[in-house]
Amino acid sequence: MDINDRIAARVRQIRAERGLSLEALAESAGVSRSMISLIERGQSSATAVVLEKLATGLGVPLASLFDAPARPAEPVSRRKDQVEWRDPASGYVRRNVSPPGFPSPIRIVEVVFPAGARVAYETGPRPGVMHQQIWVLQGTLEVTLDETRHELGAGDCLAMVVDRKITFRNRTGRPVRYAVIIDHRLHG
Repeated sequence: MDINDRIAARVRQIRAERGLSLEALAESAGVSRSMISLIERGQSSATAVVLEKLATGLGVPLASLFDAPARPAEPVSRRKDQVEWRDPASGYVRRNVSPPGFPSPIRIVEVVFPAGARVAYETGPRPGVMHQQIWVLQGTLEVTLDETRHELGAGDCLAMVVDRKITFRNRTGRPVRYAVIIDHRLHG
C-alpha cells in the first residue's frame, strides 16, 4: 500500500467512525468536498496544510492520518516498517516513528525539513487541548506561533499547545532534522 492509499484509507475510516458525510467534513475542515473525495480515492497528493485541515476537521492529530488501517498493535515500530511521506508543496519528509495503533497517548514523528522550506498551518483551536513539543536534532528551525517567533538550534526543544497558527521555516542552506512529540489526548 503506497502512502497516498494509506492516507486515503485512514481518512475514509476515521470519517466513517465519526459518522461524517463528505459535506460535513468539508464544512468542518474548510476543504472542498471534491478535494476530500480525491484524497479518499488516493488520487491526490494532498499538501501538509490540507492534511492538517482534514485532521482538525476529524478531531485527530495529523500523525494519525499516516497510520496503516487497523491491525493488531505491536509495542515495537521497526525502522523498515515506518512509512515516509513527502509534502508535495515544501518537500519536507515526515516519518511516524511510534508504533501505529499502540494504546499510548504519545506520538513521535521525525521530520527532515529542506533548506529554504516554509509550511504554515492555519488551523486554529481544536476540541480540547493538544500538546506538542519540537526537538531539533540537527540544524536550525524557526517556529512562529501566531506572532511569536522561536529560533531553535540543535538540542533545543519548544513546548506548545496546538491552538493557533503555526509556521515552520528553515532559513538556512541545509536541511533541518527534528522530532515532533505529540500528546494526542484532547484535554478539556
